[in-house]
Formats: sequence, C-alpha cells, structure tokens
Amino acid sequence: MEAPGFEPTLKRELGLFEATLCGVGIILGAGIYALVGKAAGIAGNGVWISFFIAAIVAAFSGLSYAELSSIYPRAGAEYVYTKNAFGRKMAFIIGWMVIFSGIIAAPAVALGFGGYLNALTGLPIILSAIGVIVLLCFVMFWGIKESAWLAMVGTLVEGGGLILIVIIGLPYLGSVDYFELPEMDHIISAAALIFFAFIGFEEITRLSEETRNPGKNMPRAVIIAIFVSAILYVLVALSAISVINWEELGKSNAPLAEVASVAMGEEAFLLLSVIALFATGNTVLLVMIAASRITFGMGRDFSLPKLFGKVHKVRRTPWVAIAAVGIIAILFVLIGEIEFVANLTNFTIFVTFMAINAALIWLRYKKPDIERPFKTPVNIGWFPVLPVFGFFTSLFMLFYLGAEVITYGILLFVLGFVVYEVLERFKHK
Repeated sequence: MEAPGFEPTLKRELGLFEATLCGVGIILGAGIYALVGKAAGIAGNGVWISFFIAAIVAAFSGLSYAELSSIYPRAGAEYVYTKNAFGRKMAFIIGWMVIFSGIIAAPAVALGFGGYLNALTGLPIILSAIGVIVLLCFVMFWGIKESAWLAMVGTLVEGGGLILIVIIGLPYLGSVDYFELPEMDHIISAAALIFFAFIGFEEITRLSEETRNPGKNMPRAVIIAIFVSAILYVLVALSAISVINWEELGKSNAPLAEVASVAMGEEAFLLLSVIALFATGNTVLLVMIAASRITFGMGRDFSLPKLFGKVHKVRRTPWVAIAAVGIIAILFVLIGEIEFVANLTNFTIFVTFMAINAALIWLRYKKPDIERPFKTPVNIGWFPVLPVFGFFTSLFMLFYLGAEVITYGILLFVLGFVVYEVLERFKHK
C-alpha cells in the first residue's frame, strides 16, 4: 500500500554497461542502415570522410554533454542544463527542440525500417513505420528495464551486422579510389545529412535518473558510445563503396543488404535485411524513450502541462509522455520522405548543440565552484576550448541542410516561443 499523496519516481536500473549499450544502440541504428546509401549518392567515394567529419562534430558536443550530465544528472537533460545557464524561457525553447528532435528522428528511422521490410515482404513502407512505432510505445510503457534489455539485444544484433559488412568488404578494399572526391560542398552536405547517424550519445543523458551513479557512469557512457560508433561507421562506409558503386548505393532503399547480396548472394540480402530491421527498430525505441523522458522532465517542472509529468503507479514509466511522443511521431511518418525528415531532425540537433556548448561555457563562468565529476579537457584557466569548436562546427553544419529544411526548422523554433508565451499566460490567470 502506498501512502496518500505518494508520487512514484523513476527506477535506477541501468549501470555503465547498459547505458553505453543504449547510446551505441541509438547511434548505430539511426543512419548507417537507413541513410548510408543517400549519403553515398551525395559524397561518392568520399562518404567515409563525411562520416569522419560528422564524428568530430559529435565528439566536440559529446564532451560538453559529458560534463553537464555529471553536474546535473536529471531526466530533463538539455532542459535542465539550459535552465541553469540561461533561465526558464531559453530552457523551454531548447527542451521544445529536443522533444521534436526525438519525435522527428523516430519516424525518420521508422521509414528506414519500412524500407527494409518492404524489400523483404512488399508491405507498404508507411504502414510498417506506423506499426513499429505503436508496438515499441507499448514496450516503453511496460518498463525501462524491459526496454533496455530489448535495446541491448538489438544493439548486439546491429553491431554484429556492421562487423559482418566490414568483413564482407575486406576482399574488396582497394578496388576503388577512396580519394576520388566530389567538391568539398558535397562532402560536407553528406556529413550534415549523416550527422543524423550520430544521434544517440546526447539522448542517453536523459536516462540519468534511471542510471546508477550517473555522475560517473553517464560521462563514460557518452564518450565510449561516440568512439565505438565512429570507428564502425568509417569502416562500414569504406566497405560499402568498395563492394558497390556509390551511384548504385545511392539509389537503394536497403543499401547494406544490397552490399551483402553482391558479395555473398541472395541469402545474405535476407540476413542483412533482418539485421537492419533490428537496428532501425532499436533506434526508434531508444529515441522515443529519450524524447518521452525530456517531455516528462518538462512536465514535472511545469514548463509543459503537469499531465506530462505523470508516472504510472504500477509500471513506473511516464505513460502520458510516451503516448504523446508516439502519436506525434506517427503524424511525421505520413510525410514519407526519409531524407527531409532526417535533415529536419538534424536542424533541431544542431541548434540544441549550439545551446549546450554555450551553456557549458557560461556555467564555467557563472558557477566556477560547482562540483564537476567530469571536466571537458583543453582549458585556458576556467575557459573551455572544445565547446567553442562544438558551437561553431554545429553552426557551420546547419547551413548545409538546405533552404527548405532551414525554413521549417526556424518555424519550429518560433513556434516554441509562441507555445511558451501561451502556457505562461495560462499559468498566471
């Protein structure tokens, strides 16, 4: 029996191993299975360089997340960091962008899931994408431990698939000129697109309240996840363009399955397609978990309606936030264009990274004596150097997303201000 007025809290179920696997799981499934073909179509034989550039940009911001997550190990993550640095209004806007990054990322990867399932069964891509979102929302509601175990299985399967692609490509290495490059603009445009593939390291910080000893384990999980994923990505990109001409790769809805098919036959196409279903499904699960946690954190802090801060008394999961994220994600699935949806996600991510790097710099100045279990390396006195690179590289990449994406991204940003003002007026009535 629970005492009257008892408010259930999130469970601390995750250790360093589980948190790291969650991060690697989100990262590996997102872009390498769904978008490597699109990226190759833009960057040609230089697609591996695009992955390398995206990894460097991710690493700069990843170190900022590592420090901030060690100071404020809360489910609200970016919202909490920005609130402590710049106040409630800016925190709401960044929280708004982060929620939509997860909500938009989920349908982008779900469409990738639908592409592989379509290649296997002929089922409509959009219907398959909606189906996997609904199924995984139920898993999220059932419990974080069950979700994490499913994510770990998916991570091991998708990691094994990428290692298989690397092995498949070994006999083909050297078959093309890896420095036969298009214009640098194409390399950077591809890097801006496949930055989507690195989404994940920032999202595990939103599991801080469900992680044991988060001040130490969360920074370590962030750094390890980026390092492991970057190495695998570059190797897979090299293997893929060695086996299949980049132009053919760019036209495929199931690019890594095509690579396996060319190298090993039709049976390998089936195997890699099944692995890709695990990979993309795993990422849909994890990005929706992360989006629901920041929605929950903002609801609990009354920045969003307090209904979103509700925890189910039996399952101990933020069920209202989960339902909201799932419903809106399904609406974005209906757009149907994976490249556009992925780039719109990237817009929200780049804006968020700029804010997070700026927050770290400002907090170093504003609160120099606060305990920092992890500290970003390369400092001049109190001033952190790497977050400056993180801010400007994110800004630079933002301008390579295309005019249409930037326009919709700005509208989303402005809408956040409008929603904030409306909610504030209702609170003071």
